[in-house]
Amino acid sequence: MTAPLIDNLQYCNFSEKVFRQLRAGGVDAIHVTIAYHESFREMVANLERWNRWFERFPELILRGTEAHHVREAQETKRTAVFFGFQNPSPIEDDIGLVEIAHQLGVRFMQLTYNNQSLLATGCYEEEDTGLTRMGRAVVTEMNRVGLVIDMSHSAERSTLETIDHATRPIAITHANPDWWHPALRNKSDEVLRALTNSGGMLGFSLYPHHLAGGTNCTLTSFCEMVAEAADRYGAENLGIGSDLCQDQPDSVVEWMRVGRWTKDIEYGEGSASAPGFPPMPDWFQDNRDWDNIRDGLRDVGFSRGETEGILGGNWLRFYETGFGPA
Repeated sequence: MTAPLIDNLQYCNFSEKVFRQLRAGGVDAIHVTIAYHESFREMVANLERWNRWFERFPELILRGTEAHHVREAQETKRTAVFFGFQNPSPIEDDIGLVEIAHQLGVRFMQLTYNNQSLLATGCYEEEDTGLTRMGRAVVTEMNRVGLVIDMSHSAERSTLETIDHATRPIAITHANPDWWHPALRNKSDEVLRALTNSGGMLGFSLYPHHLAGGTNCTLTSFCEMVAEAADRYGAENLGIGSDLCQDQPDSVVEWMRVGRWTKDIEYGEGSASAPGFPPMPDWFQDNRDWDNIRDGLRDVGFSRGETEGILGGNWLRFYETGFGPA
């Protein structure tokens, strides 16, 4: 079998159109967000919606819970869909829901989404108090059941303490190095070295607020950044988590930033003059554009094997060791 193509973070407004574009682009697996600020029951409603899509489009998508589902999707020309939370809100204040979430098919959970949570500190807080008492207990429980820890929206100290406390490699599914672009969401060299030295994975984000130059970021600049990251951290620890939010209305980005926690409007990495989703760069508009990234990586000197690893082979290896019980 050839190496799979895996995008380890999408939050599109999913539809038959998007599912067909996934197939047109040869995407074998995606990790999709099913919770930002949702309660447990609201998250279950999102699972119900996905079950209806699996029923309606069995020739295009299948439910992914184990690494072998990527190969099954590849062999049957479909896309495996893996679920994740971008916030621990669905487990509420109940550590027992960690295992229940895993039993429902969830395979990734962020410990924070920008704000302080019961578990850790988000990257938008002024003070990073690190992993909380509940956070340490939840990290241990996530390691036990095989629910992958994701620190994409978490602050520096919290991320380093989580890497240190965890007994299994963690992921940063969608972020870029801050030495390339100093966005609040991007990660320091210290964090990325700790992550990759412990066997963890970094998924590079294509969301314009995380790119040097934003929407106008060039493919060459992005791929040269990936090459520098490979020199620093090892190509085997790198993948893509595009953070593609295709076809979402701007009301969704308001939900992502504001949820129910404030009466004020928060613009996050946007602004009052540009509060909505930023336009994607012209070289990655949707899932039909993966060949542009493949060609760009080869043009900056990556071998075929390294390119295939970054575009999915490395995530598949991580799935094989990360999704089952300890």
